[in-house]
Amino acid sequence: MATLIHSLSDHSDDVNYCAFSSSCLATCSLDKTVRVYSLSDFSELPYSPLRGHAYAVHCCCFSPSGRLLASCSTDGTTALWDARQGRRLAVLRQPSGSAVRVCRFCPRGQRLLAGGADGGLVLWDVRSLQPHRSGNVKDGSLVACAFSPNGSFFVTGSSNGDLTIWDDKMRCLYNEKAHDLGVTCCDISSNPVSDNENGFKYFQMASCGQDNQVKLWRILFADFIGVELKYKCTLNGHCAPVLACAFSFDGQLLVSGSVDKCVIVYEASTGNTLRTLSPHTRYVTTCAFAPHSHLLATGSMDKTVHIWQLDVKQPSAGNTVETESKVAVEDWSEDDVSAWLCAQDLADFVGLFKMNNIDGKELLNLTKEGLANELKIESLGLRSKILQKIEELRMTMISVSVPVPDEFLCPITRELMKDPVIAADGYSYEREAMEHWITNKRRSSPMTNLPLPSLMLTPNRTLKMAITRWLETQQK
Repeated sequence: MATLIHSLSDHSDDVNYCAFSSSCLATCSLDKTVRVYSLSDFSELPYSPLRGHAYAVHCCCFSPSGRLLASCSTDGTTALWDARQGRRLAVLRQPSGSAVRVCRFCPRGQRLLAGGADGGLVLWDVRSLQPHRSGNVKDGSLVACAFSPNGSFFVTGSSNGDLTIWDDKMRCLYNEKAHDLGVTCCDISSNPVSDNENGFKYFQMASCGQDNQVKLWRILFADFIGVELKYKCTLNGHCAPVLACAFSFDGQLLVSGSVDKCVIVYEASTGNTLRTLSPHTRYVTTCAFAPHSHLLATGSMDKTVHIWQLDVKQPSAGNTVETESKVAVEDWSEDDVSAWLCAQDLADFVGLFKMNNIDGKELLNLTKEGLANELKIESLGLRSKILQKIEELRMTMISVSVPVPDEFLCPITRELMKDPVIAADGYSYEREAMEHWITNKRRSSPMTNLPLPSLMLTPNRTLKMAITRWLETQQK
């Protein structure tokens, strides 16, 4: 059903998004870059990586023709690139200066939608590079969007949990509270369906959110009701927030990726689970299907992208769920530890660890003294490398049920602060983010938009200590 055919590990930080054209795969990351690969052999193109964003790149997408590539970032811009040469063609700045969380080309390619962390959305004219229309969601950040296959409408999802349907003139047609804790992603199937009961034409849509759920919807069109979002069912396969969902090109399959590190493949028509994949060691942040095949890309905070070939001709046996088991580290067997060592480029130590019966529990309890005295690893550099990898492994075990307190997140980047500072507006920000904000000649507050009486930034040592204590409690 699912075959892992290739893995990419070129990014130096979390992978945020993947997107296909008919010939390429693009990936973007917290490391501020976009990387582009050929689908013929998954080699990175000569012009890759694309650099130009000042902060994390949250989303990327190809135009329908595959000639243009768009990317958007915390730096408040959406960049347009020539997908054949890697040349940056334009930088589209969000009017409010807000971080841009999501971007998407309309199916005809003449418009590009960009959604901001402040709830603003801009429909850019790709030819003139000017805003065509703009709007705002009523509350929260705009974090998800999807166009209908014919381009007559699009759907946005916000951090306050709303799904909103808009027409191509940026008029709000319908709004519904979909996920109590916030929407994270949405996608619309490329195949319109006719309802045999009443003859209505509808599009199938999937949404996912912080409530651990994937929901299936029908977007209905009828002369006397206009447009309506009709709930179909909820898929509860994940045990943690679901960050990504996507339909296959033919509408047969739906996939989702989650904080629980799993990717689930569903039969789109029924919602039945066909396969659960657990290839990633950290949160799965993105899933994307190729435009003309069942080639699937999944990306993660573990800095990798996995490429899968899904075979839909192989039926599942009844409602049987095939699962690649996800075992807690402390329950790892010696073979699991061996596999982990190989994945961390430590294969030379497999024999030594097996000879000393190191299972998951023993692995987590290893110390520098144990490596030196019990395992007799003489090299200080190798001992340090092993301990670093074990510490990274411990970090992945932080409970996913405890969200990061909102006051620990920078209002600009929405990321955990490392060096918080207090600005003249009284709010705390990540130093680097606020300095960049000021450098761009913005003397207004990112939170209130009011003028800043002073550009002085004061270290918030109390907040930094609180963040440090919180991180320590999560590692116990």
